[in-house]
Amino acid sequence: MNKFIKLSRSTVEKYISCPRCCVLERNYKIKPPSLPFTLNIAIDNLCKNEFDFYRQNQIAHPLFIENNIDAIPFKHKNLNIWRDNFKGLKYSSKEDEYEFVGAIDDVWQKQNGDLIIADIKATSRNKFDWNKTFDNYEYPKAYKRQLEMYQWLFKKNGFKVAKEAYIIYFNGKKNEKFFKNKLEFDSHVIRLNCCTDWVEKKIIETVQLLRSSIFPKPSSSCEQCNYLKQRWHLSKKFKM
Repeated sequence: MNKFIKLSRSTVEKYISCPRCCVLERNYKIKPPSLPFTLNIAIDNLCKNEFDFYRQNQIAHPLFIENNIDAIPFKHKNLNIWRDNFKGLKYSSKEDEYEFVGAIDDVWQKQNGDLIIADIKATSRNKFDWNKTFDNYEYPKAYKRQLEMYQWLFKKNGFKVAKEAYIIYFNGKKNEKFFKNKLEFDSHVIRLNCCTDWVEKKIIETVQLLRSSIFPKPSSSCEQCNYLKQRWHLSKKFKM
């Protein structure tokens, strides 16, 4: 195994949620089949195009004005690289021998020069309630960690980064009377007060695990591992 390890935000998140799945995916190339989220990708691209219009003109997006966000889309020659899933923004540690990479959705700049990291999400719920969802489910906490890892990455690249980050959440209206080949959305701008103090420690822990020969126990809350465990027990029962 190569001593120098390249890893992404999703690898660290996988380590946090289930170390076994992290090792299976990275060291053994075993992972569950993925589904194409083509509609989400379309929403993501359209939103980026819209932000780029205001970036080109260096004026605030209407969502900024509506939500009292004193910023404009950040203009930088490497923005398209930072957005590219196959390139992204990178940081290398010679001491711990790893390269960490993340691909952002968008970045804005406050008047004091601090950068605000933003991420675009889409869903379709009868009633969108971020606070209730955050309190009751794990995935919104992972969204927050995602933004904190991106903040850390920008800091490591020498940028001044604001403490707050934002999720632009588009909620599809699925109870309209007529479709008319048009899906409409409500937009929700969610401010998150972030902390990056934990990020480097978790990256190094992930690197150390991937570099080792340890095959860790599964997380008790891992849906994939619990599914496989139940399937295995049932197969043994029926001698399949």
